[in-house]
Amino acid sequence: MGRYILRRILLSIPILIGISLIVFLMLHSAGGDPAEVKLGARGDPEAVAALRHEMGLDRPLAVQYLDFLSGAIHGDLGRSYRSNAPVADEVLSRFPATIELAVVALLIGSTIGFAAGVLAATKRGSVFDFTSTLGALIGVSIPTFWLGMILIIIFGVWLQWLPISGRVNPRLGADPNAHFLILSSLVHGDWVIFKDAVRHVILPALTLAGWPAAIIARMTRASLIEALEQDYIRTARAKGLTEQRVVRSHAFRNALIPIVTVVGLELGGLLGGAVVTETVFAWPGVGKLTADAIAARDYQVTQGVVLLLGAVFVTINLVVDLFYAFIDPRIRYG
Repeated sequence: MGRYILRRILLSIPILIGISLIVFLMLHSAGGDPAEVKLGARGDPEAVAALRHEMGLDRPLAVQYLDFLSGAIHGDLGRSYRSNAPVADEVLSRFPATIELAVVALLIGSTIGFAAGVLAATKRGSVFDFTSTLGALIGVSIPTFWLGMILIIIFGVWLQWLPISGRVNPRLGADPNAHFLILSSLVHGDWVIFKDAVRHVILPALTLAGWPAAIIARMTRASLIEALEQDYIRTARAKGLTEQRVVRSHAFRNALIPIVTVVGLELGGLLGGAVVTETVFAWPGVGKLTADAIAARDYQVTQGVVLLLGAVFVTINLVVDLFYAFIDPRIRYG
């Protein structure tokens, strides 16, 4: 297994280099000048030229990219054009908030998806199956920003049950940029902040959970139906096992591999695809940071965020692949 892990890590290096190159070229071909954005409309040409030189934007693109790549190899992602702070510090300070939101959304989406998929597979052709299929179709069709706005209007404006922005009420004295706010407040027994943080995460997590819930439901249904049609399931039923035990002990475990693959991919997608949701709900994560950086033409921050998310996505895929061996003992890694 050690050789397999090492080979996967080595194969991820050209993938990350390709990601960084594509993002670099896309950002620099999108138009806009970070120096002009930073100085504003009042910046004269001489000041803009001087700032471009200071930022290194007047150098050839190949030199700029190689400088960025060289720094990234040593853990230096450069400095933000807006704040002049190290990009790595800005990204890593926001990343825990995104992880927290993505994990809660995945828990909600997985719970709904598993339940709907199992129900649809075990009651195939029934009204439960039809409802699950229709719900999955709706889940993958609704735009994230639209769903977020609808949830805000219903639960935040009309019913006023839940807060519609931010991560915690600032009047409570909690730091909205604190790492893993829900977990830390729970560990320290700060129940006021814990309850408020949970209330703040519900709407954005529900918004993000729509897509993975639909995908997991469809994959669970398809994989479980395929498992239930195998010969060993007919043998288990012939031995007199209850349907519940047949599904739980025999079919579900053998159907887990494609489901686990989808869950892993959805977690990576949630970490990288929270830009719209974090912007709608003013959630202080890397998604919001990326949206602000793109608007300000802050190339360094955008490149740093995408490179980090690329590394996280590759790591999640590796962990999912290794987890296969625990699900199915027949799998071996050479």
